[in-house]
Amino acid sequence: MTIDEAEIKIKVSRRQQILEALARQLEESPGERITTAGLARAVGVSEAALYRHFPSKAKMFEGLIEFIEETVFGLTNRILQDEPSALGRTERIIVLVLGFAERNPGITRLLTGDVLTGETERLRQRIGQFYERLETQLKQVLREGELNGELVCGDRVAAMANMLIAYTDGKMQQFVRTGFERSPLDMWQVQWQLLTETIQLQLSEA
Repeated sequence: MTIDEAEIKIKVSRRQQILEALARQLEESPGERITTAGLARAVGVSEAALYRHFPSKAKMFEGLIEFIEETVFGLTNRILQDEPSALGRTERIIVLVLGFAERNPGITRLLTGDVLTGETERLRQRIGQFYERLETQLKQVLREGELNGELVCGDRVAAMANMLIAYTDGKMQQFVRTGFERSPLDMWQVQWQLLTETIQLQLSEA
C-alpha cells in the first residue's frame, strides 16, 4: 500500500466515523439541535478537522441521506429480482423501509424531517425526493401486477401508492414521536392484511 492509498483509507474511515457519530447524536439527543462543536467532541477531533471532511453540517446530513438512498434502493432492487409477486414486492419494500427505520432511529429523525428545522431547503427537497422515488417504485410494482394478471388496475394506482407512502411515513413519525418506543413494525401483520384487502378491493373496482 502506498502512502497516498493509506491517506485515502484514513479519510474514508474518518468520514464514516463522523457520520456514525452524527447518527448516534440524532438518536441519543432527541429534540436537541446538533452542533458541530458537540459532534467534533464526540468524534474526538477539532471542529477544523471536522470541516476538512465535511464543509458544513448540511453536507454531513447529505452524507446520511446518501447512505439511506444507497441502502434502501439497493435492497429494493434485490427484492425486485427475487420476488415475482406484485403484492409480495410491495410488502417486502415497506417492511424494508420500516425495518431500516427501526434499526436506525437517529437516521429516521432525518427521514421524518424532525431535525431539519433551520437547515437548508435543499435537505428538505432531498428527503422529499427520497419519498417520491419510493412512491414511483410502488406505482411501478402495482402496474406490473396488472400486466402479469395479478391485479386489476386503473386510475387508482397512484392513489394506492400514495396511501402506502403515507402509511409508511406515519409509522416512522410515530416511532420518532414516541421517543423510539413504538416500533414502526408494531402490528404490521394485521395492518398489512388490512392494506392488502384495501388494495385488492380498490384496484379490482377500478
